[in-house]
Amino acid sequence: MKSRLQTLIPGKVQAIGLPILALCWVSFFWGTTWLASKEGVKHMPALQMAAIRQFLGGMCFVVFYIVKKESWPKGKQWRTILILGILNFALSNGLSTWGLKYITTGLGAIISALFPIWIIIINFFNGKKIAKMSLIGILISFAGICIVFIDYLSDFFNRDFQFGIILTVASTISWAFGILKTKKKAASFNPYFSLGLQMLISSIFLFGITEASGTNIPYSQIPLSSWYSIAYLVIIGSVLTFVAFIYSLQHLPTEISSIYVYINPIVAMVLGALIFGESLTQAIAIGATVTLTGLYLVNKSIRKSKKPII
Repeated sequence: MKSRLQTLIPGKVQAIGLPILALCWVSFFWGTTWLASKEGVKHMPALQMAAIRQFLGGMCFVVFYIVKKESWPKGKQWRTILILGILNFALSNGLSTWGLKYITTGLGAIISALFPIWIIIINFFNGKKIAKMSLIGILISFAGICIVFIDYLSDFFNRDFQFGIILTVASTISWAFGILKTKKKAASFNPYFSLGLQMLISSIFLFGITEASGTNIPYSQIPLSSWYSIAYLVIIGSVLTFVAFIYSLQHLPTEISSIYVYINPIVAMVLGALIFGESLTQAIAIGATVTLTGLYLVNKSIRKSKKPII
């Protein structure tokens, strides 16, 4: 009996432990990517940095699956991958990276965490009713954001700050559309290979925009600190953390796997204050708590609909 327990229990622990470890990784390290992006865009155009990051990250996945002789997408799968590449990476990641030129990492992370609210609103315009809990959650989150912005009132007269907020909000809307598209056209193709192709397609799209607009700088002029940031974002943000993210989604219930949404902004705010000296006042702390509480209610309402999205 004892030997049987010894052989069974480790297997159960491993089955539960690895997805939880993956979720912990996602919760912390996706929060740190805000700081890497912020450091990188200090010294180079934001969209160029996003394009380089996505190209290198996408190539890591694509080359790996080419070597493994993985089957390529077929027919309509290409259309889905193309749309998701534009929504999830070219627009969502590109715009949020650009927004960090003008706002703090903590503020960017808080705003980006609000994407479930856009999911509710998009569904409403598609004819679905807003549940009472969702509406309460939206109002609480809005109140929390208002509290956060108490310390940024003077910045609202700064056009750069306004532009950064617009870019970040637009990135969350794009991410919400991407999630709904993913849900609608769910998973008939290797998600990791799909991820790499999305990154690669988005990088081509972004390179086209930056070249056409003449905003790129020569690679020789990109400082070492920005290259370090890109390397971190590729290895940690675009490869390891996405692998951990998909793994956690596949092995954990939605209500557990979505916890990262609440932890990422906290990590970004705390590390932003410690490393970059960004403001972390009582109003920001209270506002962030209220915002994430409202967001929790929105997520809970989504799960109660029996159609989990995140």
